[in-house]
Amino acid sequence: GAGGWSPLVSNKYQWLQIDLGERTEITAVATQGGYGSSDWVTSYLLMFSDSGRNWKQYRQEESIWAFSGNTNADSVVYYKLQHSIKARFLRFVPLDWNPNGRIGMRIEVYGCTYRSEVVGFDGKSCLIYTLNKKLNNALKDVISLKFKTMQSDGILLHREGQNGDHITMELTKGKLSLLINLGDTKTHPSNAQINITLGSLLDDQHWHSVLIEHFNNQVNFTVDKHTHHFHAKGEFSYLDLDYEISFGGIPVPGKSGTLSRRNFHGCFENIYYNGVNIIDLARKH
Repeated sequence: GAGGWSPLVSNKYQWLQIDLGERTEITAVATQGGYGSSDWVTSYLLMFSDSGRNWKQYRQEESIWAFSGNTNADSVVYYKLQHSIKARFLRFVPLDWNPNGRIGMRIEVYGCTYRSEVVGFDGKSCLIYTLNKKLNNALKDVISLKFKTMQSDGILLHREGQNGDHITMELTKGKLSLLINLGDTKTHPSNAQINITLGSLLDDQHWHSVLIEHFNNQVNFTVDKHTHHFHAKGEFSYLDLDYEISFGGIPVPGKSGTLSRRNFHGCFENIYYNGVNIIDLARKH
């Protein structure tokens, strides 16, 4: 239509902010210049936020990525995002514009409502999932979740067995560690332990995704888009674990006393264990 956004002053300190009303999965964006004018933006940054206060920049292939904008007022330049953004607020930040005009933009955002289950932890609580023993013969264990926090330390996940076997995922100084330990040194050699650390500055109050896949002696640990594949010795094909997983902390203090023991303080979203929606189950029960 006629018009568009054109700030009074054209400089590097302008932005156009959109409130989508709720968290939305954004898959593409498109821009035009101002209608019937010589005002268009030739490159811009895209920022996103859940709160409207804490902003993150859209990056492609881990580099700060500027979008190429328009070359005239009316052609539409459309970008399908390499990875979707999940946010409530968007900001378009012009970097360059037509030297013979001003900043001018018409924009379109493409996406759909993002369905999510979120649960908050206060640093004293934890969520315990008791598995159905009949269904616990899965050949593969898959756990996925998202988290966000301002605290640099805390236990996200813990599962323990009768003989000291345990799996723990813990945030330490803003990095995420996955520790898989075979506790019984008589049955297993003392070096039967995996400790993988991924990520940094994960206490930035933005959502980070985690995926753990344990299949026989193969462990895949993914944080955001970075995956560590670990192939262990045969002892790992069977961990003697209880039918209980705790999220956000360890229910009985003093078990496996090697860790910092600090419970998680922040939010989890969409916790899945072998396809089971844990937060949804907790709400229903």
